[in-house]
Amino acid sequence: MKRLVSLLLLGLACWAQTPSALESDPKGWTDIMPPASLAGWTRVAFLTTEPLNRESQWRVENGLLICQGDKGHEFFRYDKELENLIFHAEWRFTPIPNGKGYNSGVLARCSADGLLWLQAQSGDASGGFLFGDTLVNGLKQRVNMRAQMKENRVKPVGEWNVYEIRAEGPKMSLWVNGAVTSEMDNLEVLKGYIGLEAERYRIEFRNLKLKVLP
Repeated sequence: MKRLVSLLLLGLACWAQTPSALESDPKGWTDIMPPASLAGWTRVAFLTTEPLNRESQWRVENGLLICQGDKGHEFFRYDKELENLIFHAEWRFTPIPNGKGYNSGVLARCSADGLLWLQAQSGDASGGFLFGDTLVNGLKQRVNMRAQMKENRVKPVGEWNVYEIRAEGPKMSLWVNGAVTSEMDNLEVLKGYIGLEAERYRIEFRNLKLKVLP
Protein backbone atom coordinates (compact mmCIF):
# COMPACT_ATOMS: atom_id res chain seq x y z
CA MET A 1 0.00 0.00 0.00
CA LYS A 2 2.79 2.42 0.90
CA ARG A 3 4.44 1.73 -2.46
CA LEU A 4 1.17 2.42 -4.30
CA VAL A 5 0.67 5.68 -2.44
CA SER A 6 4.27 6.71 -3.20
CA LEU A 7 3.78 5.98 -6.90
CA LEU A 8 0.54 7.96 -6.96
CA LEU A 9 2.18 10.91 -5.25
CA LEU A 10 5.09 10.73 -7.67
CA GLY A 11 2.69 10.75 -10.59
CA LEU A 12 0.87 13.75 -9.20
CA ALA A 13 4.16 15.55 -8.63
CA CYS A 14 5.28 14.87 -12.19
CA TRP A 15 2.09 16.42 -13.55
CA ALA A 16 1.78 19.25 -11.06
CA GLN A 17 0.47 22.34 -12.79
CA THR A 18 1.98 25.77 -12.40
CA PRO A 19 0.33 28.74 -14.10
CA SER A 20 1.90 30.36 -17.12
CA ALA A 21 3.54 33.75 -16.74
CA LEU A 22 0.65 35.21 -18.71
CA GLU A 23 -1.86 33.73 -16.27
CA SER A 24 0.17 34.72 -13.24
CA ASP A 25 0.50 38.36 -14.25
CA PRO A 26 -1.53 39.51 -17.29
CA LYS A 27 -0.14 43.05 -17.08
CA GLY A 28 2.66 44.34 -19.28
CA TRP A 29 2.17 42.04 -22.26
CA THR A 30 2.17 43.10 -25.92
CA ASP A 31 -0.01 41.30 -28.44
CA ILE A 32 2.31 40.50 -31.36
CA MET A 33 -0.09 38.51 -33.53
CA PRO A 34 0.65 39.73 -37.06
CA PRO A 35 -1.96 41.65 -39.04
CA ALA A 36 -3.33 40.28 -42.30
CA SER A 37 -0.52 42.07 -44.15
CA LEU A 38 2.05 40.25 -41.92
CA ALA A 39 3.68 43.65 -41.33
CA GLY A 40 6.27 43.59 -38.57
CA TRP A 41 7.34 40.05 -39.40
CA THR A 42 9.88 38.83 -41.97
CA ARG A 43 10.41 35.49 -43.69
CA VAL A 44 14.01 34.22 -43.47
CA ALA A 45 15.39 31.10 -45.15
CA PHE A 46 16.37 28.78 -42.30
CA LEU A 47 18.83 25.87 -42.19
CA THR A 48 18.78 25.60 -45.97
CA THR A 49 20.76 26.82 -48.95
CA GLU A 50 17.57 27.16 -50.99
CA PRO A 51 16.21 30.68 -51.54
CA LEU A 52 12.87 31.71 -50.12
CA ASN A 53 9.86 30.71 -52.17
CA ARG A 54 8.31 33.80 -53.71
CA GLU A 55 4.91 32.79 -52.39
CA SER A 56 4.41 33.08 -48.64
CA GLN A 57 3.22 30.07 -46.68
CA TRP A 58 2.02 32.29 -43.83
CA ARG A 59 -1.40 33.90 -43.50
CA VAL A 60 -3.77 35.22 -40.85
CA GLU A 61 -7.26 33.75 -40.85
CA ASN A 62 -10.03 33.76 -38.22
CA GLY A 63 -7.66 35.01 -35.55
CA LEU A 64 -5.03 32.37 -36.25
CA LEU A 65 -1.59 32.64 -37.80
CA ILE A 66 -1.43 29.69 -40.17
CA CYS A 67 1.72 28.23 -41.66
CA GLN A 68 0.77 26.04 -44.60
CA GLY A 69 4.13 24.30 -44.40
CA ASP A 70 4.54 23.72 -48.12
CA LYS A 71 7.03 26.43 -49.13
CA GLY A 72 10.27 25.32 -47.54
CA HIS A 73 12.13 25.71 -44.28
CA GLU A 74 11.74 29.20 -42.80
CA PHE A 75 12.27 31.34 -39.73
CA PHE A 76 9.31 33.72 -39.46
CA ARG A 77 10.95 36.56 -37.54
CA TYR A 78 9.35 39.19 -35.33
CA ASP A 79 11.18 42.34 -36.38
CA LYS A 80 12.36 43.72 -33.07
CA GLU A 81 15.67 42.83 -31.47
CA LEU A 82 15.15 41.96 -27.81
CA GLU A 83 17.15 41.12 -24.71
CA ASN A 84 15.26 39.89 -21.62
CA LEU A 85 11.76 38.64 -22.37
CA ILE A 86 8.98 36.10 -22.06
CA PHE A 87 7.56 34.85 -25.37
CA HIS A 88 4.13 33.22 -25.05
CA ALA A 89 2.96 31.12 -28.02
CA GLU A 90 0.13 28.63 -28.48
CA TRP A 91 0.29 26.12 -31.34
CA ARG A 92 -1.18 22.97 -32.84
CA PHE A 93 -0.42 20.85 -35.89
CA THR A 94 -3.11 19.97 -38.43
CA PRO A 95 -3.45 16.17 -38.64
CA ILE A 96 -2.86 14.59 -42.06
CA PRO A 97 -3.56 10.98 -43.14
CA ASN A 98 -0.69 8.70 -42.11
CA GLY A 99 1.17 11.77 -40.85
CA LYS A 100 4.38 11.35 -38.92
CA GLY A 101 7.49 13.37 -38.15
CA TYR A 102 5.56 16.59 -37.43
CA ASN A 103 8.12 19.30 -36.77
CA SER A 104 8.25 23.00 -35.94
CA GLY A 105 9.54 25.27 -33.22
CA VAL A 106 9.26 28.51 -31.27
CA LEU A 107 12.50 30.50 -31.46
CA ALA A 108 14.37 33.10 -29.40
CA ARG A 109 17.80 34.75 -29.17
CA CYS A 110 18.23 34.38 -32.94
CA SER A 111 20.40 36.44 -35.25
CA ALA A 112 18.54 38.43 -37.91
CA ASP A 113 19.78 36.05 -40.62
CA GLY A 114 18.84 32.94 -38.66
CA LEU A 115 22.38 31.57 -38.51
CA LEU A 116 22.43 31.74 -34.73
CA TRP A 117 19.27 30.46 -33.06
CA LEU A 118 17.69 28.69 -30.13
CA GLN A 119 14.32 27.02 -30.31
CA ALA A 120 11.75 25.14 -28.28
CA GLN A 121 11.15 21.96 -30.26
CA SER A 122 7.57 21.16 -31.29
CA GLY A 123 6.35 17.75 -32.45
CA ASP A 124 3.57 15.18 -32.20
CA ALA A 125 3.35 14.50 -28.45
CA SER A 126 7.08 15.17 -28.43
CA GLY A 127 9.48 18.06 -28.06
CA GLY A 128 9.45 20.45 -25.16
CA PHE A 129 13.20 20.96 -25.02
CA LEU A 130 15.59 23.73 -26.02
CA PHE A 131 18.26 23.33 -28.66
CA GLY A 132 19.97 25.29 -31.42
CA ASP A 133 23.09 26.78 -32.94
CA THR A 134 24.55 29.41 -30.65
CA LEU A 135 27.90 30.67 -29.39
CA VAL A 136 29.93 28.53 -27.01
CA ASN A 137 33.28 30.04 -26.05
CA GLY A 138 32.78 32.48 -28.90
CA LEU A 139 32.30 29.80 -31.56
CA LYS A 140 29.08 28.62 -33.21
CA GLN A 141 28.09 25.24 -31.80
CA ARG A 142 25.02 22.98 -31.73
CA VAL A 143 23.59 22.59 -28.24
CA ASN A 144 20.75 20.22 -27.38
CA MET A 145 18.98 19.90 -24.02
CA ARG A 146 16.82 16.91 -24.99
CA ALA A 147 18.61 14.53 -22.63
CA GLN A 148 18.07 16.95 -19.74
CA MET A 149 14.34 17.50 -20.44
CA LYS A 150 12.43 17.10 -17.18
CA GLU A 151 9.28 15.57 -18.65
CA ASN A 152 7.36 15.41 -21.92
CA ARG A 153 4.23 17.58 -21.71
CA VAL A 154 3.61 18.11 -25.42
CA LYS A 155 0.16 17.03 -26.61
CA PRO A 156 -0.65 14.99 -29.73
CA VAL A 157 -1.28 16.45 -33.17
CA GLY A 158 -4.54 18.40 -33.34
CA GLU A 159 -4.43 19.60 -29.72
CA TRP A 160 -3.35 23.06 -28.57
CA ASN A 161 -0.06 23.45 -26.71
CA VAL A 162 1.16 26.45 -24.75
CA TYR A 163 4.85 27.38 -24.72
CA GLU A 164 6.57 30.18 -22.84
CA ILE A 165 10.23 30.92 -23.43
CA ARG A 166 11.81 33.08 -20.73
CA ALA A 167 15.21 34.61 -21.50
CA GLU A 168 16.96 36.58 -18.76
CA GLY A 169 20.64 37.34 -19.08
CA PRO A 170 22.56 34.09 -19.60
CA LYS A 171 19.58 31.89 -18.70
CA MET A 172 16.69 30.54 -20.76
CA SER A 173 13.82 28.30 -19.71
CA LEU A 174 10.86 26.68 -21.46
CA TRP A 175 7.46 26.27 -19.81
CA VAL A 176 5.16 23.73 -21.50
CA ASN A 177 1.50 23.12 -20.62
CA GLY A 178 1.91 23.65 -16.91
CA ALA A 179 5.57 23.23 -15.99
CA VAL A 180 9.13 24.15 -16.91
CA THR A 181 10.53 21.27 -18.94
CA SER A 182 13.87 22.58 -20.21
CA GLU A 183 16.51 25.06 -19.04
CA MET A 184 19.81 26.46 -20.27
CA ASP A 185 22.40 28.68 -18.63
CA ASN A 186 25.74 30.30 -19.43
CA LEU A 187 24.33 31.66 -22.70
CA GLU A 188 26.69 33.99 -24.55
CA VAL A 189 24.14 35.41 -26.99
CA LEU A 190 22.23 37.84 -24.78
CA LYS A 191 19.93 39.45 -27.34
CA GLY A 192 18.29 38.59 -30.61
CA TYR A 193 15.00 37.95 -32.37
CA ILE A 194 12.03 35.74 -31.59
CA GLY A 195 9.98 33.90 -34.15
CA LEU A 196 8.38 30.72 -35.44
CA GLU A 197 9.53 27.88 -37.64
CA ALA A 198 8.06 26.47 -40.83
CA GLU A 199 9.24 22.93 -41.45
CA ARG A 200 6.95 21.30 -44.02
CA TYR A 201 3.94 20.72 -41.77
CA ARG A 202 0.78 22.76 -41.45
CA ILE A 203 0.71 24.40 -38.05
CA GLU A 204 -1.49 27.07 -36.46
CA PHE A 205 -0.48 29.66 -33.89
CA ARG A 206 -2.61 31.89 -31.68
CA ASN A 207 -2.25 34.23 -28.71
CA LEU A 208 1.30 35.30 -29.51
CA LYS A 209 2.32 37.64 -26.71
CA LEU A 210 5.53 39.27 -25.58
CA LYS A 211 6.60 40.66 -22.22
CA VAL A 212 9.84 42.62 -22.15
CA LEU A 213 11.70 42.14 -18.87
CA PRO A 214 13.99 44.71 -17.24
